[in-house]
Amino acid sequence: MDWQALALTLKLASVTTVILLCVAVPFAAWVALSRSRLRGLAQALSALPLVLPPTVLGYYLLVLLGPRTAPGRMLAALLGHPLAFSFAGLVVGSVLYSLPFAVQPLVTGFTAVDPALLDAARLLGAGPGRITCTLLLPLARRSILTAALLSFLHTLGEFGVVLMLGGDIPGSTRTLSIVLFNQVEDFNYAAANRTAGVLLALCLVALIALYTRPGQESHA
Repeated sequence: MDWQALALTLKLASVTTVILLCVAVPFAAWVALSRSRLRGLAQALSALPLVLPPTVLGYYLLVLLGPRTAPGRMLAALLGHPLAFSFAGLVVGSVLYSLPFAVQPLVTGFTAVDPALLDAARLLGAGPGRITCTLLLPLARRSILTAALLSFLHTLGEFGVVLMLGGDIPGSTRTLSIVLFNQVEDFNYAAANRTAGVLLALCLVALIALYTRPGQESHA
């Protein structure tokens, strides 16, 4: 077992999940509370990684974050190094790639909240921020847990974006999915079985814990 790759994978999944929740909660609340005509477009863009091949997303990010583009050069000047082929670059790619897995459960949970409660809160003068904190978040706890867990697990098994954007740099961008790919290429099936087994066990245990958790509201 490549423990360095395992630690890097868990770190990437954890950082990505935290960032995704910070982004997805206000976005999902806006979708649930707003009547803007832009909601459909925004939801379509957020769901794009579900159908876009990971290698395509990784390629565009590689071009965008590389030194040949103005944004890439600006970020390199600010950080002192290009984002491509770095852990920070993997985080950017992972956030975009796993965005639907955070947004969609939250939108589902928030829109399931009784509209009468939302209308009453508005009549009492509560703004979107207060409604989100006092109504949406407490009443959609299971959706938040689902979003966090799916984002984490989806990042664990990420391959195409990681390979395109990060390459295979030990201790920096080599995740367990890259290790598994290398082991299969080398016909080292015994090691590949162990690596795949670790990923399978992590995902299965986490999903069983989610779907067998008692006392939760039914909307997710």
